Amino acid sequence: MHLTSEQRLDDGVLEREFTIGEIPGILWTPASASAPAPLILLGHPPLGLRKMYPRLVARARHSAAEGFATATIELPGSGDRPRWPAAEQARADLRRAIEAGGPVSDEIVDALILPLVDRAVPEWQAALDALLSLPEIGGPVGYSGGVISIGIRLAVVEPRIVAAGLFAGSFVPRAMFEEARQVTIPLHVLLQWDDEGNDRQAALDLFDAFGSKEKSLHANMGGHTGVPQFAGDAAAQFFTRHLK
Repeated sequence: MHLTSEQRLDDGVLEREFTIGEIPGILWTPASASAPAPLILLGHPPLGLRKMYPRLVARARHSAAEGFATATIELPGSGDRPRWPAAEQARADLRRAIEAGGPVSDEIVDALILPLVDRAVPEWQAALDALLSLPEIGGPVGYSGGVISIGIRLAVVEPRIVAAGLFAGSFVPRAMFEEARQVTIPLHVLLQWDDEGNDRQAALDLFDAFGSKEKSLHANMGGHTGVPQFAGDAAAQFFTRHLK
């Protein structure tokens, strides 16, 4: 893990950019802590860290106020990382299907999501190895937001993640439903009821498939970007219960 920049934000949160091999990332730690801080991994869509930064830093600051460290990494094929032609083709196929007003086929969803999950999850695990080696980061670890299929896979294969907040706002391959049945950690699932790009019934079916004994579904009216402020407060309370 190589630190590439460091700055103190106006609320005292320490922001450090880093790389792990070719993978860029950002780590935020609270202004002051008497003990190593629990860690929340911040997921995000494959739009690039620079584009997502305003939303990510807002989430990080909110979490730091609760005593959590947070970190994120650039997804494969996004931002300044090397182009991924197969992913670009899958995104182009998705755009064409949506613009044509037709249904998005299982083949398009599989091509868009499954290779991303296969590549991104080991990178998240490598980042977790590096982050937990820092003296100011302790545990336990949570995962929050981003591509829900990445969160599902991490919840299944990564025992250091003990709770997850998932956003039901992205396409989910049918194969991920079987993996969802293997998830046993506590879950806090957010659903925007009028999300224009999300299949509501599929999201409800996915929630039903999760094998966790403790899982809660928080549905709010509004579109994909209309998540109310109090929804973030509820997620923070969830992580406080399970990571502290």
